[in-house]
Amino acid sequence: MDLLDDDPASPNAPEFTVSEISGAVKKTLEGAFGRVRVRGEIGRVMKAGSGHMYYDLKDDRNVISCNTWKGQVAGLGQLPEEGLEVIVTGKVSSFGGQSRYNINVDTIEVAGEGALMALLEKRKKAMQAEGLFDEGRKKPIPYLPEIIGVVTSPQGAVIRDILHRLRDRFPRKVLIWPVAVQGEACAPQVTAAIKGFNALTPGGALPRPDLIIVARGGGSIEDLWGFNEEIVARAAAASDIPLISAVGHETDTTLIDFVSDRRAPTPTAAAEMAVPVRLDLMAALDSFDSRLTRAMSTQIARRGERLRDLARALPRLDEITARAGQRLDNVSTRLPNALRSATQVKRVAFERRAAPLRKTILTQKTDRMQARLDRASDRLGSALQRRADRARGELSKIRLDKAPITRALAAQRDRLTRATQNASNVSARQIDASHQKLSRLDRLRETLGYQATLDRGYAVVWSGDQVVTSKKDAKANPPTDIQFKDGKMALSAPPPKPAKPKAKPPEQTSLFDD
Repeated sequence: MDLLDDDPASPNAPEFTVSEISGAVKKTLEGAFGRVRVRGEIGRVMKAGSGHMYYDLKDDRNVISCNTWKGQVAGLGQLPEEGLEVIVTGKVSSFGGQSRYNINVDTIEVAGEGALMALLEKRKKAMQAEGLFDEGRKKPIPYLPEIIGVVTSPQGAVIRDILHRLRDRFPRKVLIWPVAVQGEACAPQVTAAIKGFNALTPGGALPRPDLIIVARGGGSIEDLWGFNEEIVARAAAASDIPLISAVGHETDTTLIDFVSDRRAPTPTAAAEMAVPVRLDLMAALDSFDSRLTRAMSTQIARRGERLRDLARALPRLDEITARAGQRLDNVSTRLPNALRSATQVKRVAFERRAAPLRKTILTQKTDRMQARLDRASDRLGSALQRRADRARGELSKIRLDKAPITRALAAQRDRLTRATQNASNVSARQIDASHQKLSRLDRLRETLGYQATLDRGYAVVWSGDQVVTSKKDAKANPPTDIQFKDGKMALSAPPPKPAKPKAKPPEQTSLFDD
């Protein structure tokens, strides 16, 4: 249906519905323009919960609404950001529900290097404000990593330069994670590689690297733009493994350089940062070993000289132990005699204290037991007599038959007789046991007493009623008796020493004698 064929001023002009007009406009727009490339600045950006994106593309005078469906977002190449100057590619269409036309965008390109640099500066300021560029959060590079993970393209010269430099300096195990280093796939693949290395288990079948190198050769800002993406920078900042950025040449700067733990001007320089020179390290170790050996030898010599100086000031060992050895010899010589004397004194004292007990204890104990038995017998007889009298009185009162009472009295007498006999037997057994115990103690006394020692040929020296056990006691209290096994013998007092005659003074000669 062609809406322009009829004259709208004619009274016979056909009438159209709103949907027909809206459909005709949509068809005209899509047929007239098809796919277009439009340059402008992105304004308001809104991402719906369904995943569709809606944003404006504007210049200094006009605004065009743009939309990108959920399935098209992954292929945009550059997500829309407010204030970014871009070139969008898509189809012009209209939305009849709001009487608006729009562009369905499927590709977004940054419009020129200046716009890219402006976007880069904007991202740098945002991430710097978050503290991702702070030196305090950056991790130190390990001195000699066991395993190095390299994120780069497997076909370029970069990986060959890194492996060659590592082999020359200090060969290490290298894990390569191949990625695209430019284009739309670069940013997601590099992000996945950094996260993948961090997800590995230390010591697993595929070991986790101790260091990551993200490397790429030089190129234009468009070629390196994948390393300026925010997802790459945030993945590098969140890496638990220390990371070296080696993207481009020395003059090239990307966003990952600011968040990485170290930046290398070239991939080759990154390999040099990763490991030391093996020969230099071996030479340094040899130098340290020599210095350590010399220092130890010098210290040992100094300590030995100091020890010898101190030793000369000390007395000789035999001089230190001579007196103590002499005292030990004296004590060792006196110890047997002292032990024998102490034993003899203890035996004499024991014999003296045990002699009165030998007969007295048994006699006293027997007398006490006999007295107790007599008192018990008296009490038992009196009680039995009282009980019998009481029974007779009761019998006389109640006038019972005498035969049962007689039998009961006879039974009581028998019980009394048996109890008396049992008490006598128990007393006899106790007296016999006491006699045997006293006999054992007397035999022990005789064995331990000094009388048995006298029977073996020894004698006891007495000074009055005191036992003389040492030469010192004999001088203080002169002995009076000596006791042998068959008796004591009195000692006569030693004769007094004769007084020394006084020397006569020499006769005095006359002064006049010739």
